[in-house]
Amino acid sequence: MKKIFATFIAFCAISLSFAQTKLAEVVEFKTETIDLGKMKANDPKTAVFIVKNIGKTPLIIETANPTCGCTIGDYTKSPIAPGKTGEIKATFNAAAVGPVHKSMTVKFAGIEEVKSINFTGEVLTAEDFAKLPAAKEHNKPVKKS
Repeated sequence: MKKIFATFIAFCAISLSFAQTKLAEVVEFKTETIDLGKMKANDPKTAVFIVKNIGKTPLIIETANPTCGCTIGDYTKSPIAPGKTGEIKATFNAAAVGPVHKSMTVKFAGIEEVKSINFTGEVLTAEDFAKLPAAKEHNKPVKKS
């Protein structure tokens, strides 16, 4: 009986040493969804996701892949030290008018889980975008003194 118990304890210890790290133990996103708001057609917009390493070892972003061809992904390539932050950027080509809901899948080195991050917004024609109050303020001519 002692041998069976000792074997069981040894098996458990070995199993724990090979356990996979969970995503929630090492990565914290400032937000998982970014609203880009109203966008002018044919004016690309970039959503920047902040990733914090809450683990005890450097964190490496292996991939950050958009789920469509209308988005270009980029990310911090160097290891992110414990307690520090990195970025994942999603640049959206706002070509088609209408509501937007796009995703990117993010994979970290040494972690089996894949994380999905999202951005939303609405693409307007140039004419409709120009009618927005914020667009009018942004496009005001600057007075020279």
